Amino acid sequence: MSNIEALPLLPAPEATEGVVPCCPPLTERPLTAEEAGRTAAMFKALGDPVRLRLFSLVASHEGGEACVCDISDVGVSQPTVSHHLKKLKTAGLLTSQRRGTWVYYRVEPSVVTAMGQMLGSLE
Repeated sequence: MSNIEALPLLPAPEATEGVVPCCPPLTERPLTAEEAGRTAAMFKALGDPVRLRLFSLVASHEGGEACVCDISDVGVSQPTVSHHLKKLKTAGLLTSQRRGTWVYYRVEPSVVTAMGQMLGSLE
């Protein structure tokens, strides 16, 4: 008889839980102060070359998500990688999920879509 007990799986959190799209298209109406603040935080997070590279690595990774162990080679130390990933997550651009000792990151599609629509309206 085994002493190993199977643990129940927790339901996965909704991908968009707590995420607020950044803003309407720029040609639709002027941004409110709150929308401008959220949007500026997202673009500021992407304004750093290391963060932009990390964001690109996560976005282009097979399956649309990347383990922090797979995206550490960007020319900075692992603690710095973690710092930049946290900034991207705080800005609403990435979501994360802990699996055992590793954290997996995924691009937040609704926010990225909203940012693209906002900029696409300028064409």
